[in-house]
This record gives sequence, C-alpha cells and structure tokens, in this order.
Amino acid sequence: MDRTALVLAGGASSRFGQDKGVLELSGKPLIKHVVDAVSPLVDETIVVTSSKERAAKYAGLVDANVNFAVDLCESSSPLIGALTGFGLAKGQYSLVLPFDMPFVSRETISLLFELCTGKAAVIPRWPNGNVEPLHAVYHTKMAFEAAKAAVAEGKLHMRAMIENLRGVRYVSILVIQQLDPELHTFFNINTPIDLKKAETMVETRKRK
Repeated sequence: MDRTALVLAGGASSRFGQDKGVLELSGKPLIKHVVDAVSPLVDETIVVTSSKERAAKYAGLVDANVNFAVDLCESSSPLIGALTGFGLAKGQYSLVLPFDMPFVSRETISLLFELCTGKAAVIPRWPNGNVEPLHAVYHTKMAFEAAKAAVAEGKLHMRAMIENLRGVRYVSILVIQQLDPELHTFFNINTPIDLKKAETMVETRKRK
C-alpha cells in the first residue's frame, strides 16, 4: 500500500456554531465532499475525529470503505489528529487534509504525491513564505516520529513537526496555480458566509 489520505475532522467548528462536517453543500455533506475528492487517488482513507460519537455520525455520511480513528488525546491541535492518523496509516505516504476544504483539487493532490517520492514531505508554500501543512503529503513513518517528538516536547503545532523532519520539499503556490488557476483547493469553510460563497462557487462551476 503506497498512499493514505488522512482527513482531519476533530475541530470544534466554533466559528461556525455547529458541526461543519454534516453541513450540506450542493446537497452533499461537507465531509463527503472531501472524502469523495481524495478516495480515488489513495489506497485508504482515514477520517480522524474527536470522539466515537462523531465518528459514528460521519460514518453514516460516507462510503463504507472509509476508516475512522479517534484522536489519541483530547486536544484542539491538528497535530494530535495527524499523529493519530500517521500511527494507523498503512500507506508509505500520507496526505493530510482538513474536512472543510470541499474544492480540493485532485490534480494538486496527485502532484504532491508525485513530488514526495524520496522526500520527508511536500508542502505548498505561498510567495510570502507561509506554508500549508494541512494540505500536504508526508512520508508516513518519518512524520509519525517527528510528530511524536514534537508532542513529547509539548509543542502542539504542525510547524514543530515539520521542524523535526529532514528532507522537506516546498512547492510554490504558483506551480499549483497552473493546475488550479483560482486556487479553490485552499478554500475552507469556517463561517456561514464561507458556506454561502461555496454555494456560489458551485453554481458558477455548473454554468461553465
């Protein structure tokens, strides 16, 4: 098995006011938008969430072949979700994505996997130097050890894990823009306004 997708769905959705995963966009739950986008490109998909109850709720919204995991410990940090997923993933390389990015580009995902061969990670980077660690591909075993070390040091952010990796490749957003001109792959839904924007984006795509 070569490729795993880890969909992190442990966030509290505090800015939205309700569980975003079950929200419908164009008649389909948000969690299913993300899972459906990545599943054809990987050998396994694991949704990592904060509780067994939430996992059971999401399981009823996605295909039966999707696996679920519960965070190793209670935390709002995505690093804990990533660590949990890396520890269970069977693929040599693991894609990490949040559950609120419904327009993730399959072409972009394929590129990240291809570029990660022989590397510890491939992470998109903006011209201003900001990076997208939650839209990246990692060598599973290397990332697991790096994440475990960061957590042991009490550093509960993705940057700490990345600092523990050797052989990280950064890919310019300008390169990704050639595959996804409007960079919709990085659009995430945090608020009701974002959901309305997403609905408009869906309608615009239908008209093209």
